[in-house]
Amino acid sequence: MPLPQMTPEQRKAALQKAAEARKARTQLLDAVRSGRKRLSEVLAEAKDNPVAAKTKVSQLLRAVPGMGPAKVAALMEEIGIDDNRRAGGLGDRQRQELVNRVG
Repeated sequence: MPLPQMTPEQRKAALQKAAEARKARTQLLDAVRSGRKRLSEVLAEAKDNPVAAKTKVSQLLRAVPGMGPAKVAALMEEIGIDDNRRAGGLGDRQRQELVNRVG
């Protein structure tokens, strides 16, 4: 199925919206990396905050100090979280298990 045709104005608006979303996601991940936000706070925000909700769980976990790709992959497999799962799509049990193990 081909992509819908967009006017130049629509394309510009879509590109701007995507850039704003990337910037907001980067700020969120930087806050986790620096310790200004805890993973538990971000997961709780994911219910109401679209930026947090649309962020991949693996990205959030890799932003936590001390968590590298191998630890993240192992933890997500143990808990039963798919690699492409986003924070807003986590179940209550998965969210609680992440908070218990990571903080």
